[in-house]
Amino acid sequence: MTFYDDRETRSADERAASQLADLRAQLPRARAAEGACNLDGPDLASLSDLAAYPVLRKSDLSKWQKEKPPFGGFAVKNAAHIFQSPGPIYEPGGISHDWWRMGRFLHAAGIGADDIVHNCFGYHLTPAGMIFESGARAVGATVLPAGVGQTELQVRAAADIGTTAYAGTPDYLKVILDKAAEMGETLKITKAAVGGGALFPSLRQEYADRGITCLQSYATADLGNIAYESDAMEGMIVDEGVIVEIVTPGTGTPVAAGEVGEVVVTTLNPDYPLIRFATGDLSAVLPGQSPCGRTNTRIKGWMGRADQTTKIKGMFVRPEQVADLVAKHDEIIKARIIASREGEMDIMTVQVEASGGDKAAFEGSVASLLKLKGKVEIHAPDSLPKDGKVIDDQRVYD
Repeated sequence: MTFYDDRETRSADERAASQLADLRAQLPRARAAEGACNLDGPDLASLSDLAAYPVLRKSDLSKWQKEKPPFGGFAVKNAAHIFQSPGPIYEPGGISHDWWRMGRFLHAAGIGADDIVHNCFGYHLTPAGMIFESGARAVGATVLPAGVGQTELQVRAAADIGTTAYAGTPDYLKVILDKAAEMGETLKITKAAVGGGALFPSLRQEYADRGITCLQSYATADLGNIAYESDAMEGMIVDEGVIVEIVTPGTGTPVAAGEVGEVVVTTLNPDYPLIRFATGDLSAVLPGQSPCGRTNTRIKGWMGRADQTTKIKGMFVRPEQVADLVAKHDEIIKARIIASREGEMDIMTVQVEASGGDKAAFEGSVASLLKLKGKVEIHAPDSLPKDGKVIDDQRVYD
């Protein structure tokens, strides 16, 4: 087995020291933004001190970008492209190097200089096509910039030029393979690097039955590659160019090891410094190291969305409000809201883990902070579910 570089097999202490040095250099770049991302926080003695800095959310980027287009005042460097994501939010992209760090994933997927990559990620407005093309360039592969649609032409091109690897969403490869079978064409694709959607075990197995090894990555337009699978297929290995935290949704507070929470990422890309950027995705840290020999932290992959905003009795209840409730009372360790129905009425139950405290005072805070009255239940510390949910909507809509 060959690794992309020796960073993948560093000790935990070596990695932490290197990332701390990079982070100390990154913070001044982030603070250089004119009015945006001016971060107040302590001097960094260790990576754990990062948790004292504020979380940056997509809503912040959207607001700042409207005030100071296109990037909200961020000191962006080496940008060759501007992309648009829903919101809209605009992201920079560079071509001076593997700007989104996708080469590491493609190498882990076995893609290299002998491959022609059938790239079915979009090239128009959104950055996914360029993200994977950048990675292919980093590993020396040739790219067919296919995008999506016109499946017959895609099959024709794949057959004529002999594409050997696929990049795109997990399900679109099946569309191409089925069309090739319908046309009587045998394709040479034996590797697939997918993202942007769920890779179900049954679909991965179908590809394996067709002689195709399919691995997935977790990336975003803002951050690039966050984590990726290796041939061990045991969780997703965090990329060497980011720092990943798992926090309680709606807060910046790290959860205990192994608990589900929101993925918050700090990118060490000096061209676009994002500090504690909240992805809105849920995941959890896996214990131990990957059997493939890579030593970085592993996460379980995508486990749902952290934005659990729910309307109860006609009012929106947000994870940030639940966090405010916890912060208001020293006795409250954790809180969870249950939305349910009795007859035709919405019911809000607020479950709190607390070591003492006054239930009436908790109920008053619920009414003032959430603008709704709710039943408060006090539970023993460490007794509520550790599934990443702070708002659990149990209502059934027929």
